[in-house]
Amino acid sequence: MFATPDEAEHAFYEALEQGDLNRLMQVWADDEEIVCVHPGGARMVGHAAVLDSWQEILGNGPLLIRPMRTVVMQSMMCSVHTLVEQVSAQTPEGLQIAHCYATHVYHKGPTGWRLVLHHASPAPQDAGMLDLHDMPDTLH
Repeated sequence: MFATPDEAEHAFYEALEQGDLNRLMQVWADDEEIVCVHPGGARMVGHAAVLDSWQEILGNGPLLIRPMRTVVMQSMMCSVHTLVEQVSAQTPEGLQIAHCYATHVYHKGPTGWRLVLHHASPAPQDAGMLDLHDMPDTLH
């Protein structure tokens, strides 16, 4: 279904923005070993647990999450993405923005690249914006 891990990641965030649970779960592998950890939440293992967690979250409406500063480590059958998520939410006090660190692991199988792990945790408000220690060194 997804020819590259980047296509799968794009579909993941697009599904969240549209609040489309079915599309979101198409990104996930069908394996029972998939794992999902939401910020401050418990570890969910297995397709049913992951589905239930996203169903509860998306029950409150779509999520506007902008992935930023992605670092990718890829081999032939596995791709690990670490990134900063900028989460925007409309509240009675107005637009609120928070940041999370996220790790995604994608495996390549017969149906293309699929998500097997999503792990997100709270990050400082200025995560990745001003600090350079989280970026690989560059040679000049």
